[in-house]
Amino acid sequence: MITHIGFDDTDSPKGGCTTYIAAIIAQNLTKIGADFVDYPNLIRLNPNTPWKTRGNASVCLRFNLDKESIPEAKKTVINLIDRYSEFWCENTNPGVVFCSGKVPTEVKDFSKKAVQQIVQIEEAENLIQKNQLHAIGWKNRRGIIGGLSAIGGTLESDHTYELITYRKPSYWGTQRKLDEESIRKMDKELKESTFNNVTEKGTPMIAPHGPDPVLYGVRGESPESVYKAYLMIEELEPVERWMIYRTNQGTDAHFRELINIKDMEPYNPAIIQGIVSDGIKTIKGGHVIFEVKDDSGIVGCAVYEPTGNLRHIVWDFIKGDEVRVFGGVRPLKKGLTLNVEKIEVISLAENINFVNPTCPKCGGSTESMGKEQGYRCKKCGYKNNKLAKKPLIHPREIKRGIYLPDRDAQRHLTKPLKRYGKENYYHHKDMFEPWISYNN
Repeated sequence: MITHIGFDDTDSPKGGCTTYIAAIIAQNLTKIGADFVDYPNLIRLNPNTPWKTRGNASVCLRFNLDKESIPEAKKTVINLIDRYSEFWCENTNPGVVFCSGKVPTEVKDFSKKAVQQIVQIEEAENLIQKNQLHAIGWKNRRGIIGGLSAIGGTLESDHTYELITYRKPSYWGTQRKLDEESIRKMDKELKESTFNNVTEKGTPMIAPHGPDPVLYGVRGESPESVYKAYLMIEELEPVERWMIYRTNQGTDAHFRELINIKDMEPYNPAIIQGIVSDGIKTIKGGHVIFEVKDDSGIVGCAVYEPTGNLRHIVWDFIKGDEVRVFGGVRPLKKGLTLNVEKIEVISLAENINFVNPTCPKCGGSTESMGKEQGYRCKKCGYKNNKLAKKPLIHPREIKRGIYLPDRDAQRHLTKPLKRYGKENYYHHKDMFEPWISYNN
C-alpha cells in the first residue's frame, strides 16, 4: 500500500527550506526500505497568501514500505521536521500529514483550491478527520494546510520537473559560487527542454539570493533534461545533495476560469477581461497603473517596475483595447487592485486622431477659419467652408497575443511562453535514475 507524506511551512524569510528537509527525509526513508513510486512532488500553493514565507512550496513523498516499518518512517519524518524547521520565526508553523492508499478525491479538490484560493485550517482539519488521516502540527498548525494540499496535488495534468542542489551547511549565508558561462552554455544547448535559466540579457537566474540551503535549481520538461542540465553546470563549491521533483511550477495552475470584476476576492488569483477605460499612469517607483472595465465594474491593474518590458506593452494601450488580465488580487484601503502577472491582448482599438484637411487646390496645409466656417490654405489662400477635419489612423506597435513580465520577475507558477504546446500529462512509468544523490 502506498504511503503519502505531505508537509509544509518549515522555513522562514531568513533561512531554512522545506525542499531541503524533503531531500533529507527521502534519504533517510530509502535507508529503511522505502520504494518511491513517484518523484517527490513540489506543490506551489496560492502565491498571494499573506502568510507565506518565500515561494509557498509544500512537498509530498509517495512510496511503498513494509507495514511494520511505517511507524519508524513516521517517527523519522517528525524528528527531521522538528530538527530542521525555523521555529524561532513567528510565522513558521510546520505541519505534516500521513495518508495510506488511494488519495481521496476530496483531498485532491482541496489541493486545487489551496493553489487557487485562500483556504482555512478548519477545512483541512475536517478533511483529515473525515478521511481518518494522521496529522501533526506545530505552533498554530497552519502547515497542515500545505501538507494536505501536497498529498492532494497528484499532478495528473500539466507538470514540470526541477532538479534542486543544496549547499553544505558551512556555506549557508555566503555568496553562491557557480560558473556562469557553463549555465549560459547549458541554456543554449537545452533551450527546448528547460526554461528560465537566464534572463533576457543572459544573466543566470537559477540560484536564489537568500541564506537558504539551495545552491541552484534547474526546471524542465522531463527528469532527463534537468539531470542533463545538472551535468553541464560547473559548481565552484561542493554540493551536499540534490533531488529531482515533479512539480506544478510553470503551469499557471493557480489560475481558474474567467470571472467578473465584481467577483474578485482579496488574495486570490484572478482572470478578468474587459476594456481599457482610462489613461495609463506611471507612479513613483516606475510602476504603471491602468484601468479595466467590464459589465460588472472597474478595477485598477498594477504593473510593477521589476516586470520590465511588460510595462512597455501597457504604455502602448489606448482606451478601447480589449484585454484579459491575469494576476493576484490585493486589498487596498479603498477597494481592490489586480497585481498583473500576465496580459493577453484580445483586440486593439483604432488609434485615430483628426487633422486639418490638405488644400484641394495646391495640396498645402490649412487652418481653421472659425467654428463651422471651414478652412483656409496657408499657402495659396484657398478658402472652403465645407472642408472638415480628416481622420488619421496610426498603426499600433503592439499585436494581439500573450505578454509576460521579464523572466526574473515571473512567479514560480507562471507558465513561460515557450511551454505553450508542451503540456505534460502524467503517465506512471519507472522513475529515471538517478533522481536523488547525497554526499554526506
